[in-house]
Amino acid sequence: MNDYSQLEKRLNYTFKNKQLIIEALTHKSDKKPYNNERLEFLGDAVLDLIVGEYLFSKFSNSNEGILSKIRASLVNESGFTLLARKINLGEYIFLSMAEENNNGRNKPSLLSNAFEAVIGAIYLEAGLSVTKEISVKLLEECHPKIDLQSLSKDYKTALQELTQATHGVTPLYEMLGSSGPDHKKEFEIAVILDEKTIATARGKSKKEAQQKAAQIALEALKS
Repeated sequence: MNDYSQLEKRLNYTFKNKQLIIEALTHKSDKKPYNNERLEFLGDAVLDLIVGEYLFSKFSNSNEGILSKIRASLVNESGFTLLARKINLGEYIFLSMAEENNNGRNKPSLLSNAFEAVIGAIYLEAGLSVTKEISVKLLEECHPKIDLQSLSKDYKTALQELTQATHGVTPLYEMLGSSGPDHKKEFEIAVILDEKTIATARGKSKKEAQQKAAQIALEALKS
């Protein structure tokens, strides 16, 4: 794991209270007296407000239904994972050795939660204005075009078009497993390209997991 000061440079924000950033980066598996779950809770609410206000200002002629759909496509695990990867957040998270060996630094749920926690920490220390500036900058870097059509696109189709052009083949989707009770099942899907796993993701349905995995694969292939 690299020095988290590099993360501060990526965010263009330096924490005065270093314990705050350490807590935001500490996963519960690390078994410290603290972890990032409380900051994650706060960051989720802050991001919901920031994105909501941003969309309200950006789309002055759109109705509540359209704004809600666009926000829903940005404020979710997949959306926050994308922002987390943009700043290489996985490199800086404090994990247990078991979680490390289980590819924890690349897990969408873990990355998304840590991103929310970091935003919560910035909000606590610097307030809404600074947090908004950092969040919106990241959002616009990851989404050059923000509208319902571009955000709700079919990632599986986009990935298929890309891999056909670059590799001459289409990707395969492999079911890795499922967990949870029947009423709240989660499915894990892997994207296979040239017999190599290039992305994995979880979802509440196989279709959702495939779309999330395809989105992560697209970002990986484009970077």
